[in-house]
Amino acid sequence: MNKTIFSFGSYGIFLVLVGLIILFSVLTIEKQQLVGEDAGTALAAQVDNAKDTDRILLITSVSKAEKALITGFENSVSKELQLEVLSQTPPAVRKRIVSLIEANEIPEHIVLSNKAKKWLLFQQMQTNFPELKNAKVATIRASSGSNFLKKENLLNVADQIAVIAIIAIGMTMVIITSGIDLSVGSLIALSAVIVTTLIASYMGAEDASTSSVVIAGLVAIVVCGILGVLSGVFTTYFNIPSFIVTLSMMLIASGIAYTISEGQSIYQIPESFVWLGRARVFGIPISVLLMVALYFIANIIMTKTVFGRYVYAIGGNLRAAQLSGVPIKKITIIVFAICGLLAGVGGIILASQLNSGSPTYGTSYELYVIAAVVIGGSSLMGGEGKIWGTLIGAFVIGVIQNGMNLIGIESYLQKIILGLLILVALVIEKYKKT
Repeated sequence: MNKTIFSFGSYGIFLVLVGLIILFSVLTIEKQQLVGEDAGTALAAQVDNAKDTDRILLITSVSKAEKALITGFENSVSKELQLEVLSQTPPAVRKRIVSLIEANEIPEHIVLSNKAKKWLLFQQMQTNFPELKNAKVATIRASSGSNFLKKENLLNVADQIAVIAIIAIGMTMVIITSGIDLSVGSLIALSAVIVTTLIASYMGAEDASTSSVVIAGLVAIVVCGILGVLSGVFTTYFNIPSFIVTLSMMLIASGIAYTISEGQSIYQIPESFVWLGRARVFGIPISVLLMVALYFIANIIMTKTVFGRYVYAIGGNLRAAQLSGVPIKKITIIVFAICGLLAGVGGIILASQLNSGSPTYGTSYELYVIAAVVIGGSSLMGGEGKIWGTLIGAFVIGVIQNGMNLIGIESYLQKIILGLLILVALVIEKYKKT
């Protein structure tokens, strides 16, 4: 078969990602109502032609949700306009309108929020207030938009794949050396349990200081790194396939996590612990910023350093690497250690996002991590792969899961689709090499 059929270029998977984004953007288009300050701004645009002498009556419900609408409206209209805001119950609004009519202060513009326009009071306005027949009524108009392309949804996709993407950095290095690490899911659980147990049992629980939280996190990461080192040692010095070694390590890490936690979730942690998983800078989740920073660093390491060249050399041709003086055992151990350390970081992020630690965390994550690496273009045979390709692969998984959730596909079917996608990626890899 002609390999050009399957060849998309170095980052052809990026075209797949773009196609998925377009697909789910189209499939999730529906009528939408603006809310908050955006709704207020849209309403203000409808009274742009108002004269300075015109009276404008902005009517909203008493709910907190519509306070932002008022702010958006007031910030968008001229300060010279005679604006009166009625954020009241329907009876109070009726009373105020009647008093305005009796005082012959009839407003030229009636502006209604989403909730206010549904009141029977305004659905029968001509009957209830015939004096307002010449008033211009402004309401929020529904517009077509894509739920997938909403800013919050896109940030949610990035936030949801952050843990998988971060661990996939280490997995990419392992796979490039022609290895595999099945223990990362259990290391996530172990890291989450260690950090939360240390905080809850030894560092003051809910009253733990920030420094104590940081120390607990570092301990959890180091422990996962040590288990990664052990995986590398058994793989290299005992010449055991990494599949078997990390399968054993997966069971060991999971068993330790259950033993430490006694099979229970741990919640006795301070509110400050959620900072890493939930805080935002300029509206972007900290976990996403950390993910991007780690990918920049990893890309530099793999493309600009001797270590990176060694990693590719080991996976590309082990015998040639040996003859060239590459420290194969040392590099392989370091690669597994990095994978373990990043799994520890992922466990802390997940625990922070969920504000708890549990030995059940990370279940099946190793499959998603490996899928991200393979979809991103790394060869399971070793010697081939790119860091940015892995990030794109992680986003492909995140976009598929998010998009299928938005269009209502059940979780069981999502697994089938994701599995098929991995098979397609493997078929493409096979024919690219023929």
